Amino acid sequence: MLDKQVGISAMRIIRFGEEGREEPGVVLADGRRIDASGEFLDFDEAFFEMGGLESLAEWISEGCPGGAEIDPEVRLGPPIARPSKIICVGKNYLEHAVEFGGGIPSEPVLFMKASSAWSGPADDVLIPRSSSKLDYEVELAVVVGRVASYVEEADALDYVAGYSVFCDYSERAFQNEMGGQWTKGKSADSFAPMGPCLVTADEVSDPQGLRLWCKVNGELRQNGWTGDMLFSVRHLVSYISRFMTLFPGDVIATGTPSGVAMGMDPPQYLQAGDWVECGIEGLGELTQRVVATR
Repeated sequence: MLDKQVGISAMRIIRFGEEGREEPGVVLADGRRIDASGEFLDFDEAFFEMGGLESLAEWISEGCPGGAEIDPEVRLGPPIARPSKIICVGKNYLEHAVEFGGGIPSEPVLFMKASSAWSGPADDVLIPRSSSKLDYEVELAVVVGRVASYVEEADALDYVAGYSVFCDYSERAFQNEMGGQWTKGKSADSFAPMGPCLVTADEVSDPQGLRLWCKVNGELRQNGWTGDMLFSVRHLVSYISRFMTLFPGDVIATGTPSGVAMGMDPPQYLQAGDWVECGIEGLGELTQRVVATR
């Protein structure tokens, strides 16, 4: 058993192991990664719905009985199991709305990203066949903690389990030049990486006070603050819950600041061999290699 003095506020959850066979774990305040699979099946919809975060916090406060330390070289998967829905918000930062074009939205622009795009924080980003305009978008991800339907804005943050780093990879030619909705440009395999951990909501005093950034091959491309969102996390949870029921473990990707490849002159889309780093203050970083489809 580990030291019982480990604080509950240090609770950050991870999943580790081979792709598709990840096990649940936690990161303690001292940086150690602890296997929680002996106590919890997975960090999925049932886990959140049945009060799993509270049980996990209690297990940590008791010293993580039965939990072994995880080899730091083991792959990290996305910190929660594949969600039932990934809801994305487009053009939610003023400068990005300008670089994207088409006007400033008066209400949140919503679109869906296929959950089959779910990916880990250090997994390769796969260039789809016939792709010519692969782009990056660092975003704050919000993970829903309980069933939310017609939620009042004042109560919206009570429905949030936690936050993580997300990259909304986009194939702009598929998105903007092939007709129909944006989904086809957003949903290729590997286009929805999240991690490295889920930071529980009690650790984030203000989701509108976080710096977020993206680098490509070491060059800073995006550098923004969540306080610049046109529509806040609180507003988004309430607004989205008017149009669909949000289930525990669902993910809301809250939009990206300016600096995407499409907005550069000339555009500088991702190529095989590029490295993409996305980070959010206090939440961690994703680091991924761009590769051709296997």
